[in-house]
Amino acid sequence: MVPDHSPDRSLFRVCSDSATGDSGRHPLQGQNLVIQNKEIEMTDEDDIAGTIEVSKKLSRARTKGELGEILSEVVARYTLHDLQVIGGRLHTELIRLPRSYREQVGPYLSDQILGGYHRLMTYHRSGKFKTMSESIPDLETFRAFCEIIPTGCTEWDDTVSRMPIPYTIRHRLFYYLIAAFTMFILEEPGHPVGMPFPGGFRVEDKDGVFYCLIRDKEKEVPYSLCNFCPAVQSENE
Repeated sequence: MVPDHSPDRSLFRVCSDSATGDSGRHPLQGQNLVIQNKEIEMTDEDDIAGTIEVSKKLSRARTKGELGEILSEVVARYTLHDLQVIGGRLHTELIRLPRSYREQVGPYLSDQILGGYHRLMTYHRSGKFKTMSESIPDLETFRAFCEIIPTGCTEWDDTVSRMPIPYTIRHRLFYYLIAAFTMFILEEPGHPVGMPFPGGFRVEDKDGVFYCLIRDKEKEVPYSLCNFCPAVQSENE
């Protein structure tokens, strides 16, 4: 039998019990959603409503173990097809870069996204999250991060990107899920240590303090991961 690698429409079922009535219909179905003054036509209403519920459930976590269990439960519902789309999109974005820089940065971006996924699932399968009782660092920042996830997942307009592999809300959510693991459980920067930026600068680890050249450069983009990263702004300008 050939395995079914089509998108798993049950991705958000883990969060659906509290969001649906007896009929199983989400209260937002058939409506338009307004996020930060932007009206979104609910053409993929299950993913939009599901993203909101995922972000709410994440925000209720208090310990690293609780957060890890929630993240792994949602991420485990991504299918092989989903991962192929995410990997293919990453490859498409990389080939648009100049070759010299692409060869430098490619392994780091792959490690950030796909490597982060494998580390998260390894923690889950080994039962490591069940032993984590430490509090999530900086709960205020973490909750702010959770709050912007729906906006970040719906803000991009792929119709003008000219990308041959279009992204859906579920694929953008994947980035936020992996970033939550990296930044709030591992307490590592969103971009891996050593990742190069144009101009020769890199993400650095100096005695346990992470430095990044672009840490404070994305403040005008409220849903940027940089605004929640544990790294500090590098003094190299």
